[in-house]
Amino acid sequence: MLTHSLRWRLQVWHGLLLLIVLVTFGCTAYYLVLDNRLRRVDQELQRRALPLAGMFGRFGGPGSAGERPPGNFRIFRDRVDPGDSAPGEPRSPDGKRPEGRSGFGFGPDGARGSFSGDFRQPPDMPSPFEDAVASGYYIVAWSREGEELRRSTNAPPELSVPEMETAADTALARTRGEFREFALRTRAGSLVLVGHDIAPDLAELRRLGWLLSLVGGGVLLLGLAGGWWLAARAIRPIEDISQTAVKIAGGNLAERIQVTDPADELGRLAGVLNSTFTRLEAAFAQQKQFTADAAHELRTPIAVLISEAQTTLARERTPGEYREAVQECLAVAQQMRRLTESLLDLSRFDSGHERMECKPVDLVALVGETLALVQPLAEQRNVRLAFDPEHATCLGDAQRLGQIATNLLTNAICYNRPGGEVRVRTAATASHVLLEVHDTGQGIAAEDLPHLFERFYRADKARTRSAGHAGLGLAICKAIVDAHGGTLAVTSQPGVGSTFAVRLPAA
Repeated sequence: MLTHSLRWRLQVWHGLLLLIVLVTFGCTAYYLVLDNRLRRVDQELQRRALPLAGMFGRFGGPGSAGERPPGNFRIFRDRVDPGDSAPGEPRSPDGKRPEGRSGFGFGPDGARGSFSGDFRQPPDMPSPFEDAVASGYYIVAWSREGEELRRSTNAPPELSVPEMETAADTALARTRGEFREFALRTRAGSLVLVGHDIAPDLAELRRLGWLLSLVGGGVLLLGLAGGWWLAARAIRPIEDISQTAVKIAGGNLAERIQVTDPADELGRLAGVLNSTFTRLEAAFAQQKQFTADAAHELRTPIAVLISEAQTTLARERTPGEYREAVQECLAVAQQMRRLTESLLDLSRFDSGHERMECKPVDLVALVGETLALVQPLAEQRNVRLAFDPEHATCLGDAQRLGQIATNLLTNAICYNRPGGEVRVRTAATASHVLLEVHDTGQGIAAEDLPHLFERFYRADKARTRSAGHAGLGLAICKAIVDAHGGTLAVTSQPGVGSTFAVRLPAA
């Protein structure tokens, strides 16, 4: 289960990356310090090996006398002519050495030459060999043939001639155990090795390694703890989404995701899901209400139909009574048919399967035909019809647009007062056409306006039910207008009248 947890996978990847970074940093730091220490030791070993190379090149081994030391190292010695003053005698007043005093040595380029001046080596000045040994360095020198020329007393007894190239001026730096050694081959072929005990440096490096390991381990633990906390914080919204989805799947459609930060990615996702859940809840509520209302609307005519049939069959009737009963049953059946057809229309619009034949429609002609169709109903209700035509052509399905006009005009007549008026107006602009139906009826209360296009909604339930209205006409009009890409709006003032405005795209 842990391997399938997003939190654990984030933690594992975070830990691996942090471990790689810490190990890389620790190893780099350790080897940089080690390299720096060895460089400093090698520089000191080389500094002490150069004069020794000159010394053993002059005094050690056959054929090695007079050898030049490599590099810029200078070795000077006094040459005292017979009869001269002893070394250290005072100079002449002009600052020069007494006549006959001269010297020779090796210049910066290694060439042998003479010089004169004030240079003297103090008698008690230690030789490079003695100075190196006194400073803790050990020295071993070999001739070209591998014969040991000199070995300091502190040199390790197991030290032997190192394997290196025989070419002149070659050098070798190596670590042997706890010793660092520098070997230099002179031009005469002799070999000088200077070594030093680096055990203190190695011990300090080991302490540095332990320190880096401890610090790295602490940083790793802190990083893992912080990564676990961050992963938990990042995963928490996903867990909330999952738990909320489970509750909604269980039937609790009122549940919503708690959004802590609506600006981040998960916050925006939670917001979108909450909007989806809200629409889902509304759709389920609408479906539930729709089913209940449809069952209620069908139950009444079915009950009337059954009651009429039972009453008619209870005793013998005359042919006229049977005819009257059948006519009443027919009227109820027609009402049920209108209801089921309206439900089927809405179902097709909801599913998007309603196919419409869109073509240019003359709105003035269509309204004129509809007015002629509802004229008998208007005369029966004592309502006057008026038409203000303006040429308007829209793109749509003529049959469905005629259904809109019929529903709006029928409602305007049925909800009007006796002696009232229904005025129809058409108009056109460059982008859309307008169909406006205004009545002088009872009007609609403000609290009913937002629900007017809902299915089975009736502002005056008793009156509409007695008139045979199911409350689906305006819902069907709204669905047809939406399918045409138009809008349907209503304004009303109680006691004054209502105005329905349909806007459709122009052809």
